[in-house]
Amino acid sequence: MEKIRVLIASARRELNASLSQEQDLQIVGEALNGDIAVKKAELLLPDIIIMDAQLPIMDGITAAEKITLAHPEVGVIIVGNDSGTEYIKKAMLAGARDYLLEESIQNGELNGAIRRIFLTEKTRLASFASVRVEDKEQKNKVPQVVTVFGAKGGTGKTTLSVNIAVQIARETKKRVVLVDLDLQFGDVAVYLNIQPRRTIAELVQERDNWDINLIDNYLISHNSGVKILAAPLRPEDADLILPEQVEKILTILRQNFDYIIIDSPPFFSDEVLTALDISNQILLVMSMDLPSVKNLKLSLNLLDSLHHNGKTKLVINRASKQFGIDIRDVEHTIDFLTADEIPSDGQTVVSAANKGAPFVLSNPQTDASKAVIRIVDMILKDYGYQKDIREKRDKKTFWNRLLDRRG
Repeated sequence: MEKIRVLIASARRELNASLSQEQDLQIVGEALNGDIAVKKAELLLPDIIIMDAQLPIMDGITAAEKITLAHPEVGVIIVGNDSGTEYIKKAMLAGARDYLLEESIQNGELNGAIRRIFLTEKTRLASFASVRVEDKEQKNKVPQVVTVFGAKGGTGKTTLSVNIAVQIARETKKRVVLVDLDLQFGDVAVYLNIQPRRTIAELVQERDNWDINLIDNYLISHNSGVKILAAPLRPEDADLILPEQVEKILTILRQNFDYIIIDSPPFFSDEVLTALDISNQILLVMSMDLPSVKNLKLSLNLLDSLHHNGKTKLVINRASKQFGIDIRDVEHTIDFLTADEIPSDGQTVVSAANKGAPFVLSNPQTDASKAVIRIVDMILKDYGYQKDIREKRDKKTFWNRLLDRRG
């Protein structure tokens, strides 16, 4: 099922909770003022934006005008309490697709407006299918920014980042870039057996106007088709890189690549928070030990406070019953369901790491490789979210109960 990507520019927390329950809607971000709404619209490219008319710093109508001028394909719905004809006309002239009074969002009108505007825009774009098809497809395609985050060191996030990037490039033949955002001790280059001469540390010292041509000079091409932006060669050089520079780099990469895979350190830095904000999907990786469970629960609490849980998918690495921890018990403890599991296969994984060869290429028939292929399918088809898993499990439980009754 195609999901409608929604950005909420409002201080109403109940909107997120309400819309998140809808199976065909995906909350991709929130903004508490108009200025942030404009920036997040540029970063996230949502289908629909729910915009409060009265927002701090920049009001909703001004923000709507800036957004629709830059991205006319984005549908903006303004919510306000002024029912005057002139005010509504002003909102429409700013590019809003609809204007709803505050009381009307309580009775289901908002959900209907979102679906109606999305369908109208989709139909409008389809009507021009015979005109400049390639340009339109490229314009309306949403690049996927995927951050792989481990709540604790040693969870296997770099192994997963490298292998999913390589598998996506191999499977789709699309443009894939792998960014090593573990700025102090990044190992992406080691896992791919490359020796970078230029890294992100040298890139951020450029003083000229940044564009893809400049950034491309710092990207390393791997024989798999993936391009790599390597981490600094020295830990102290991490201090040279600022969050706003990371945002600028990722924004330019998103405009020029189909998939941006980000490997991250096992802690929440300002640079990581920036990457999480921009990301369409977050892969949260956990290994089967109690410290990882504890750190994961804390990480989920923070992600929830940042409104990122809706785009987070949990992957269990080195899954095995021999460690004495049951996955279902973990899910109950953290109140979060597992999207997929990678079996424990030290011989394959360690051997591939030592050779600098991703195991999806060197050992594609192993269980670990098959798990990565499943995870890549989850990324490409954009499923594995909590509501997807709960719906699937509810259906399975229903059929099991039905069979039990018949038996």
